[in-house]
Amino acid sequence: MIKAAIVEDQEILRKSLKIVIENISDIEIVGTAENGEEAIALCERENLDVLLMDIQMPVMDGVKATDEIKKRWPHIKVIILTTFQDVTHVLNALNAGAEGYILKAVDPEYLVQGIKMVYHGGSLIPQQLAKEVFGQIQLNNNSHSDQDHNSINHPYDLNHQEIKVLKCLTQGLSNKDITEKMFLSMGTVKNYVSTIYSKLNVKNRSSAITKAMEESLIEDKKH
Repeated sequence: MIKAAIVEDQEILRKSLKIVIENISDIEIVGTAENGEEAIALCERENLDVLLMDIQMPVMDGVKATDEIKKRWPHIKVIILTTFQDVTHVLNALNAGAEGYILKAVDPEYLVQGIKMVYHGGSLIPQQLAKEVFGQIQLNNNSHSDQDHNSINHPYDLNHQEIKVLKCLTQGLSNKDITEKMFLSMGTVKNYVSTIYSKLNVKNRSSAITKAMEESLIEDKKH
């Protein structure tokens, strides 16, 4: 059984999330907290697998709490809860070590699926945001390819297939899932993932997502 906790400053939302999650899944909500400091205390008391963490909270916000928790308990998976799609907050949360982020108003079934996905090692990123981010990366990649050979290449130097695999990673797909979706062999997918990590100079999926988002954010600022 997955042991999870909810960190949210609104009492009604804390209680409703607990009831809904436990009613439609075998996930056990072993505790709740209303700010980051209480979340840390909760981690000290309970043997948690997953934390659902609000961003905007009094005393200590979710990003700072996530940073501290991942340093002390790196095995605890953190999913950031938010009411708006803000790339800056997502980047801060992922940089702090969170495995993903999800809107509070999401369908409960999807939230449960997300918790299980993250528990089993996946990353949880809303598809709408992933589409926006990777659309920007692909646009940048295409614009660079149109320039003459003396021009500077795209900083990631990702080809079309690598971008598609990277997008699959952000959706929490396993290597097996990617082989089925892209009709590739397991060895080919593993090679693509290894090449992506090398080109982005990262070691895991969450870091790859963060790096991709940071690049997109930089491009957005230029415009």
